[in-house]
Amino acid sequence: MIRPDLPGLTAFIAIAEHRSFSGAARVLGVSSSALSHSMRNLEARLQMRLFNRTTRSVSLTEAGEQLLRGVRPLMNDLTSVINEVTSERISPSGSIRVSASESSFLPLIRHVVPDFVRCYPHINIEFVADNRLQDIVGDGFDAGIRLIDDVPRDMIAIRFGPDLRFAAVASPDYLEQHPAPKQPQDLKAHRCIRFRFTSGGLFRWDFKCAGQSLSLDVEGPITLDNINLMVEAALAGAGVAWVPVTTVAEHLRDGRLINLLPQWSPNYSGLCLYYPANRHPPIALRLFAQAVREWSSRVGTD
Repeated sequence: MIRPDLPGLTAFIAIAEHRSFSGAARVLGVSSSALSHSMRNLEARLQMRLFNRTTRSVSLTEAGEQLLRGVRPLMNDLTSVINEVTSERISPSGSIRVSASESSFLPLIRHVVPDFVRCYPHINIEFVADNRLQDIVGDGFDAGIRLIDDVPRDMIAIRFGPDLRFAAVASPDYLEQHPAPKQPQDLKAHRCIRFRFTSGGLFRWDFKCAGQSLSLDVEGPITLDNINLMVEAALAGAGVAWVPVTTVAEHLRDGRLINLLPQWSPNYSGLCLYYPANRHPPIALRLFAQAVREWSSRVGTD
């Protein structure tokens, strides 16, 4: 039976995450030659090659991918147990990696994170903005943020904020040159600012009103993968954007943007922080989840 080589596995995970021996060496505080020696020893013990190496790149072999999927959650659990045991005599510490779209982070960054980092100065939170629906376990994240209806059933979900409502918005300058649409089909004659997912698909504009539903694949000269940039493009008069109302509420209130078809704006289930239910969550994640839960209970979801 092969006994686990914890230092070797720690080095393996670092190299896999950085796709670089030199980058992993800097993080671990060792030399690149020492890291290479450690990997040669680990590969010899396992009798398999874990990395494809060239002079310019490092990539995982199929066996390396399989090993990474298996050991990374276990190493995270081991770290969390050690942190939890020592937290009784020291301030809670650790790191949390959270995946979501950029706009999904905003409520937590504004309302939860400032107080949290003041209370727990030794906990580091890393937010990674990505428009894909991540496999948070397989991709090395502790938690993610999604619409609550999209969260897998084997996850713990903590809802925060109200239902998500979308709106078609444009600037007054744009509307001086283009008559405001009276119904969704009129958007076919407008310059629409489209959103493309990281997967490559375009986001369709779904409208609902009085029991009617309509889905449009709009046309337009600008396609972006960032909602905040879509808002900026709309503010600049580039066209009509289809965005969550929460991201443009101040602009609508101040008249910098106009809600064009408010009666057709659909509601979606609200956002939530989610993480695996079948794993022991690290203390840093448990404390952050509790902070989100307490803030949500104070402000409600209506």
